[in-house]
Amino acid sequence: MKLSLKTFVKPFFLGLFLLFSCNNKTVQYPEISIQDSSLERTTTGSVMMFNLKINKPSENEISVDYALVDGTATSADDFEAVSGTVSIPANQTDATIDVQIKGDPLDIRQPNLEFTVQLSNPQFCTISTNSAKGIIITEDRTSLPTENIGYSTPLTYPGYTLVWSDEFSGTNLDLNVWNQELGNGNGGWGNNELEYYTNSTKNTFVSNGNLIIEARRETVGDFRYTSGRMTTQGKKFFKFGRIDIRAKLPVVKGIWPALWMLGTNLSTAGWPACGEIDIMELIGTTPSIVYGTLHWAGAAGAHASKGANYTLTTGDFSDQFHVFTIIWKENNIKWYMDDQQFLETSSSDVGLYNYPFNADQFFIFNVAVGGNWPGSPDNNAAFPQRMFVDYVRVFQ
Repeated sequence: MKLSLKTFVKPFFLGLFLLFSCNNKTVQYPEISIQDSSLERTTTGSVMMFNLKINKPSENEISVDYALVDGTATSADDFEAVSGTVSIPANQTDATIDVQIKGDPLDIRQPNLEFTVQLSNPQFCTISTNSAKGIIITEDRTSLPTENIGYSTPLTYPGYTLVWSDEFSGTNLDLNVWNQELGNGNGGWGNNELEYYTNSTKNTFVSNGNLIIEARRETVGDFRYTSGRMTTQGKKFFKFGRIDIRAKLPVVKGIWPALWMLGTNLSTAGWPACGEIDIMELIGTTPSIVYGTLHWAGAAGAHASKGANYTLTTGDFSDQFHVFTIIWKENNIKWYMDDQQFLETSSSDVGLYNYPFNADQFFIFNVAVGGNWPGSPDNNAAFPQRMFVDYVRVFQ
């Protein structure tokens, strides 16, 4: 049979056309991405999983390489350094990368630790998100040592008996003694404060012989800060004696730690008629100055006060522990910082007809953020901020 040239030419050019079209067609590979992950650190170790997502099924098995990159978390101390390839079967749209997180038997509270998982070398896919952050959560742990340097006072004084103390030597706050107030009070506790007080161990906990009240920059509802506020109202209250409180204070713009007392008739007499004894207050913008103040209701019921301050000659009140003391007698109160007197008040300052300080008072320990007196923190103010209280002792 005789074949014509046309018989060969037509299929030849058709083949070239199809080959050219296939080689120039854009292949739409699926996209792969990796998601951030976080995990609370344990004392014995755990596994953090990173999810890989593919935006559409593929007819091919796809793969991608990965490697771990140190950050504030390092492979030497915090996670197992690994690299490798993840292969994902055809028509599957998810996979995981597992990272072994090392345990920390010391259980130390510290800023959260971070590292990165990096993707590369995609096969039969493209990478839409090539890295993910791994966060090892360590900020909520309940062990926090601090240097125990600074001034200290004795357990005995001539003429006095120790009638009550909290040395914070256990592992939990004694709720038979302490209440934990919640929320933001009435208009920021009357001071336009910015914090939200919680009863979480994130904000109030006992560790290594200290009570720790921690203010954080974190959001709860409409509030951008959290902290702790403790009282002995209805549980422990006193009239007269020597009161020693050993503490190390936070110092940053907008922070306001306080160790103080209110009259037990607060709910009936109201403030300031119940009387307020501020054993110690500090404003973060003046970190080397503490204040002692008495507050009461004047003759017409208006707020009245008398106070003074003590200034360190070197350093500030976050450097080491100091002891804040009042010696409280009938019609007279004296304030001391490391046994150095800096203020004295008497009933003659107030007026005997409305002097509220010959009656029972309860303790309040708190770390406020913002308010009318300290002002607001700025973006440069570092958080968290912590007040350490070593002990509170009442001698009579």
